[in-house]
Amino acid sequence: MGNIGVQVVIAMIVGTIVGAMMGHSASMFAPLGSIFIHLIKMLVIPLVAVAIISGAAGLGSSHSAGKVGLTTLGFFAFTSAVAVALALVMGEVFQPGVGIDLTGVEGMFSNAYAEKGDLPSFWTTLLGMIPTNVFQSLNEANILQILVFCLFFGVSVSKLEKERRDPLINGVNAIVDAMVWMINVVMKIAPLGVFGLMADAVGTFGFSALMVVFKLFVVYIAAILIYGFIFYPIMIKLFSKTSPIKFLSAMKKPQAVALSTASSMATLPVTMETCEEELGVRNSTASFVLPLGATINMSGNAIYYGLVAIFFAQMFNVDLGMSAYIAIIVTSTLGAVGQAGVPGPSFLVVAVLLSAGIPIEGLPLLFALDRIFDMVRTALNITGDAACAVIVDSYIGDNEEETSRA
Repeated sequence: MGNIGVQVVIAMIVGTIVGAMMGHSASMFAPLGSIFIHLIKMLVIPLVAVAIISGAAGLGSSHSAGKVGLTTLGFFAFTSAVAVALALVMGEVFQPGVGIDLTGVEGMFSNAYAEKGDLPSFWTTLLGMIPTNVFQSLNEANILQILVFCLFFGVSVSKLEKERRDPLINGVNAIVDAMVWMINVVMKIAPLGVFGLMADAVGTFGFSALMVVFKLFVVYIAAILIYGFIFYPIMIKLFSKTSPIKFLSAMKKPQAVALSTASSMATLPVTMETCEEELGVRNSTASFVLPLGATINMSGNAIYYGLVAIFFAQMFNVDLGMSAYIAIIVTSTLGAVGQAGVPGPSFLVVAVLLSAGIPIEGLPLLFALDRIFDMVRTALNITGDAACAVIVDSYIGDNEEETSRA
């Protein structure tokens, strides 16, 4: 597995070149990517289910379980809010939406997405997280419902008496190990799949669509780099015993897979392996934090929402007041938490724009490039998941040391 990261990066570069040279005919390689994604999807849902049960059972029997859960959720909420704030600052400093020449692209404008901007209410969201039929949730790949049931089930397993609990936990851990073996086999064809995905994406969309939103794209990449290579390493340095250099070096492989698949869920097995084997995160912590993070921790999406809001406000000459900025931060943070860890055009940005009174007609300008934006923000999302796992694991270690001294 050691050289898979290098092979994936090479496959991305070759796929990009082939896509640029062949144009639309590069779609002939799309089935290679589809096979890879289908194999990953086949394994991800069962892996998430058993990993969450294993992690919750492992944490449920420790004294720090409640603190771990609160720390994890607090980390995700805090980093998402900071991500939106960074996006707003960079949007105001670099002004990507000022001076855009809209000649020839007005035909892309559309109001068709206006009705898609309603964020569900608190109670609707809460009810939607609770499965009425867990087998249906598994069948429909409803990640939040699977998470809720498996967390509950894992904690309940940890409360059984030792002689009944241990065989169950050992059995679940054996299934996790078997699933990881299957993932490792699938990852052997990752370079082929990545080549197919990149050739198809570049060949279909090309680089011409990028020119209209080029400045937004550049500012967006800069924000992602600042967050991934400065903010998260600082958090690692301050709140864990892991070296930021070691962390960034270890994350190269999962980041390459995240870039190619544009899915936190598809990258989850690689992120788990990297955290456990290269960063020394305990299995119980990784099995709890990482699947949860792949579902609700979306700092890359939060940056995207914030920057797109500023971009369109500047493009349509909308003056934003403090209340609009607060609305963008709150809606972007909630939207990032509610975004499932799978690729696809993100209509949650509609809710962010509507909350601040920003016109949404220009959204189709972004949709052709959504795959490229999605790839980049997914790489940041999984970096945040891993950073949280490292910090929480260090926190658990410190707590256990204090408990043993007491």
